[in-house]
Amino acid sequence: MEHGGIEESGRLVHSESRWVDGSEADSESPPISFFDEDEFREDYGSLRRRLVKKPKRVDSFDVEAMSVSNFHGHHSKDLSIWGTLALAFKTLGVVYGDLGTSPLYVFADVFSKVPIKSDVDILGALSLVMYTISLLPLAKYIFIVLKANDNGEGGTFALYSLICRYAKVNLLPNQQPADEQISSFKLKLPTPELERALKIKDCLERRSPMKTLLLLLVLMGTSMIIGDGILTPAMSVMSAVSGLQGEISGFGSRLFSIQRFGTGKVGFMFSPALALWFFCIGSIGLYNILKYDITILKALNPAYIYYFFKRNGVKAYSALGGCVLCITGAEAMFADLGHFSVVSIQIAFSCVVFPCLLLAYMGQAAYLMKFPTSAENIFYDSVPGVLFWPVFVIATLAAMIASQAMISATFSCIKQSMALGCFPRLKIIHTSKRFVGQIYIPVINWFLMVMCIVVVATFRSTTDIANAYGIAEVGVMMVSTTLVTLVMLLIWQTNLFLVLCFPLVFGSVELIYMSAVLTKIKEGGWLPLAFASCFLCIMYIWNYGSVLKYQSEVREKISVDFLLELGSTLGTIRVPGIGLLYNELVQGIPSVFGHFLLDLPAIHSTIVFVCIKFVQVPVVPQEERFLFRRLCPKDYHMFRCIARYGYKDVRKEDHNNFEQLLIESLQKFLRREAQDLALENLLTDMDFDSVSVRSRDSGVLGGEVEELQIPLMQDQRTEDGTSISGENTSMLPASVMSSDEDPSLEYELSALREAMDSGFTYLLGHGAVKARKESWFLKKLVINYFYAFLRKNCRAGAANMSVPHMNIMQVGMTYMV
Repeated sequence: MEHGGIEESGRLVHSESRWVDGSEADSESPPISFFDEDEFREDYGSLRRRLVKKPKRVDSFDVEAMSVSNFHGHHSKDLSIWGTLALAFKTLGVVYGDLGTSPLYVFADVFSKVPIKSDVDILGALSLVMYTISLLPLAKYIFIVLKANDNGEGGTFALYSLICRYAKVNLLPNQQPADEQISSFKLKLPTPELERALKIKDCLERRSPMKTLLLLLVLMGTSMIIGDGILTPAMSVMSAVSGLQGEISGFGSRLFSIQRFGTGKVGFMFSPALALWFFCIGSIGLYNILKYDITILKALNPAYIYYFFKRNGVKAYSALGGCVLCITGAEAMFADLGHFSVVSIQIAFSCVVFPCLLLAYMGQAAYLMKFPTSAENIFYDSVPGVLFWPVFVIATLAAMIASQAMISATFSCIKQSMALGCFPRLKIIHTSKRFVGQIYIPVINWFLMVMCIVVVATFRSTTDIANAYGIAEVGVMMVSTTLVTLVMLLIWQTNLFLVLCFPLVFGSVELIYMSAVLTKIKEGGWLPLAFASCFLCIMYIWNYGSVLKYQSEVREKISVDFLLELGSTLGTIRVPGIGLLYNELVQGIPSVFGHFLLDLPAIHSTIVFVCIKFVQVPVVPQEERFLFRRLCPKDYHMFRCIARYGYKDVRKEDHNNFEQLLIESLQKFLRREAQDLALENLLTDMDFDSVSVRSRDSGVLGGEVEELQIPLMQDQRTEDGTSISGENTSMLPASVMSSDEDPSLEYELSALREAMDSGFTYLLGHGAVKARKESWFLKKLVINYFYAFLRKNCRAGAANMSVPHMNIMQVGMTYMV
């Protein structure tokens, strides 16, 4: 197929098809200046030679479509001080519920493994909890990991997407140079550490096992987050009602039933309750410190951690599995970042969550200094008697809310993995018009609810669930530490000493905790590993099958030479109408088009090959969404359109809006193509001296040359961000701008309008994927059964586009991989 691609390129140049792209301007050459005549003469000569000579063909061409007002502001999250504080208040109800309810069960679990025999046990356990919270959620996440966001988006897949932009490690080979022109790409400038970063980049790109290993690491982290979404409701609610030992199944079902209202409404409803919860645990903790034993402040000395381990030995090591529960939900700060902003999450944790948690744990420890036999039910025993029932109600409500953090994080991670081709397509409901990241996935929501009920019914004990909970939480943290370290090396290009300190400090702590919780595999620790393995297999099988299917399409694509031999009629009858043929190829003509030519008695007068492509950025601005190219000579009326979306983009437009947007973009492409050809002919006929004089006198040519420095299909933007139509700002002569002097353009536009009046037809390939007969048995099993089952039961492309069935034509075909 490589030879076919070369022949295709040559034939297209011969047929005078024009490619419009900003890459025609040499990025390494300095910008053209018109104040120095000699410099202008040299630069103009180079530019004129490049214009007279047919430009080098590139993969894609920017077509700036409809500018959407305030689109960038929609994602910028640049809020006022009061807006940021309001957003920080909402994070209490969505992000910090899980972390905030940890005082319900931490000390109870720790002292179930280490009986209290002296004050050193209490001070050592308290010191261990305090420094764990200070080291991991505060130092690691608040000050470091949150800064490794992908344009405001967090989570393991956001880190993976960030790495994919700097190194070609994505297993799906559909990257294009034009993708780097997206404004949200934001590649950093070189630094003195660039050589080291380039070596790492080369190592990742050249070694296929490294790409697979990186993908598996990301999938494992995502699977652990999904496991957290199952275990968090069970653990939190069971701990909250432990004071009554009541039935909790009703709480769980009602918790999941409110998810459909969206993160914003849930956060608005839950934030006051969580704010009251934090005030409650903080004030009660302070009361207990002052009433029972203020000397508990000695736990600020980390030496008590050493005394704790020296005194209890192996039991203290086992107690680490309970201590790690104090940081459960910390990953939600990063995974839920797309719902909020970095500053809002930092403010909420530093000013509210962190001090209240420290006071709560210190208050419980002070109570234990007076009543060491109360360790089993320390939270409720330490509450003053008159406040028991109000605190019980608030604690139960807070525990239900705590589950919202990991459920929202699960939705975000699955949405990102779907966009990057690592999860089967599911129905996604966008619950907010203001914040794109606030979503609801019904299937996943009810799956989490069912599994949560199964976990509660199976274990019936917070101790066993705690063992499972710790493995899932620490596993996610270790994946984040590895990916952030890679970001530091490859993207931040940080000093090597600082880079090594990050995994040595935080990774060592997490490794110690992981080794402790892994000893509890038989006592419930197997559960998150089972969940993670299941979801890991689903995601990897989907990605593996999708990559093989794409590679099969690339191998079997149709040569342009074949279409040129058929002529403009394509060997059949061309009838009025626009055919939108959906495929996954970013270049070349898909083989399914040949099936349509063979099976249909006629084909549409205008054919547009549409590729919906997800790019490794969170959001693609609407005005940068489309790439257009002409596939054959003009009388063929065949085009390629690549619609680019970020993994957090909303695809809520119905087929009518998409059709209108596509046609307007195509018309704009044709006009700009005609203007470019007219300008080229104009400059070819001009004498250099007259052009030089005119450029000095009027500056008109200067505008023309400047126009060539930007993508020809791009609406120009002023410094204040307002959009100005390229047609209104163009400096081209009137003779070049007028379509009356280009009859071929007018004919093509009229033919396009006539085809549009006849309607749109969606041409879809309904393909089955089969492994080749000579494939090994495991591959046949994975592709023919598991991947086929996922494809059959996932959401179809036509359903995503909301296209009426009467406008769809499908042809069956089989991809042999």
